[in-house]
Amino acid sequence: MAVGSFDPSNKNSTSDVNGADLLEFSRASQSLEAEKFGLDELAIARLAPLARHAPGSGGADWALVAESMDDSAIVDLIRLFTLAESRLAGWESGAKSPVVALAALLRQRDAYPKELTSWIKANTSNRFLPYGSLMDRL
Repeated sequence: MAVGSFDPSNKNSTSDVNGADLLEFSRASQSLEAEKFGLDELAIARLAPLARHAPGSGGADWALVAESMDDSAIVDLIRLFTLAESRLAGWESGAKSPVVALAALLRQRDAYPKELTSWIKANTSNRFLPYGSLMDRL
């Protein structure tokens, strides 16, 4: 899976996701069947605030983070964040789920897999996934 690059010194970035965090998210996205996605308790707690698409309010700007990632890596992250909300304490994100921003990025690229919405809906109780809040889209 190609992760791309992320420059935390980029002053245009509103994300606190650094390269090590992104690598940890990517590894977890490859371990969806493992208990807690292979993350230890410290990593779960440290990464939880970043598991939200909330630029400027403590969360990450996942559209910016994923901009240089390939489509399959983004799909892997969508699957991770979808499952993590119900399996990891503190990762609940509602309409601020990174899934919303990542899915929008894939739709913008015309690379959104047609079966992904069905998979998301079957694996979450978050009513905002994958489209987000209607109020945010107005």
